[in-house]
Amino acid sequence: MIAAVGETLASRWLASGPQVAAFEAALSAFLGGRPVRTLTSATGAMEVALELLAVGPGDEVIVPAQTFFAAANVVERVGARTIFVDVDLLTRNIDLAAASAAVTPRTRVLAPTHYNAPLDPDALAAFAKRHGVRVIEDAALAIGSSAGGNPVGARGDLVSFSFHPNKNMTTIEGGALVVNDADEAARVERLRFHGIRRNPDGTRDVDVAGGKYNLSDVAARLGLAQLERLPAWCRARARLAELYFEAFAGEELLPPERLPPRDNPGHSWNMFTVLLPLDRMAIDRKAFMDAMHADGIGTGLSYEAVHLTTLFRSRGWREGRFPVAERIGRETVTLPLFPEMTETDVARVAGAVRRHLRSKAKP
Repeated sequence: MIAAVGETLASRWLASGPQVAAFEAALSAFLGGRPVRTLTSATGAMEVALELLAVGPGDEVIVPAQTFFAAANVVERVGARTIFVDVDLLTRNIDLAAASAAVTPRTRVLAPTHYNAPLDPDALAAFAKRHGVRVIEDAALAIGSSAGGNPVGARGDLVSFSFHPNKNMTTIEGGALVVNDADEAARVERLRFHGIRRNPDGTRDVDVAGGKYNLSDVAARLGLAQLERLPAWCRARARLAELYFEAFAGEELLPPERLPPRDNPGHSWNMFTVLLPLDRMAIDRKAFMDAMHADGIGTGLSYEAVHLTTLFRSRGWREGRFPVAERIGRETVTLPLFPEMTETDVARVAGAVRRHLRSKAKP
């Protein structure tokens, strides 16, 4: 991969060019042929998707209360209103029944996140048809996942991906948006580069206020090299996840409902999260994470309940509205999971988790 990036640097074509075109073509092939356009982040992809649909003031977008901040922030940035709904405890995915109840005449978009399991494309399509809305899937965590035998992104409406370094493949910073046809692809190209279009005489014009989200050739070349390795990396992650399940089997303090869904063959396993039994522990989550850190094991938080942030409290959202999302936000800890981990590494992490849970349990 270093050599491939070096070749691109040596070519002196560093901004968007032939490598971007090649990366987009490879992503399209990987996803079954749908048009794909790259951007500098999944956040940019979601914002451009909203702009593509002309979502703005007076419109509402339904977003899960348990997701990364970006999924809600982009709605605010285009001037629309974020409507939060609760999620399923096991999959962490949006509760579509709750989403249906939240639909109003102002609802334009459903923006669900693929979290602990790939979303069901048939259920999303049925929701969109029933309510007359568009769907923008936040698949930032789901590159390499599949649903119903198809890669996530191969079906559906608009789908955004992330290539941040903490994802299953990376362009260091980057993202992509899957669209429906050539017209939408052309409009994304303009929205990601200042809204510029070229006239027949070679001059340029702008008739929409686009942003600056175009990916560089250097990043795209790295993405091409990473995409070739993605299936093997996803298989390695799935094997490691299974080792975690085996290590936690029979652990009273971590029953199956505190772990991700195990029977999940399409999952690409970007993360392995557990819900800490805080009601049975004599320490809080921060102390647990500090104890793991003292053992040389890093842990993370993914994610806080978005409606409880200062921004959305100022919009009137309050604690108690979405109990499942709030519980996940309080109890979740993300464990190490990356393809280079070994069986010994997983055993060490799982052993430390079990040891600290038991030693810090309430009498």
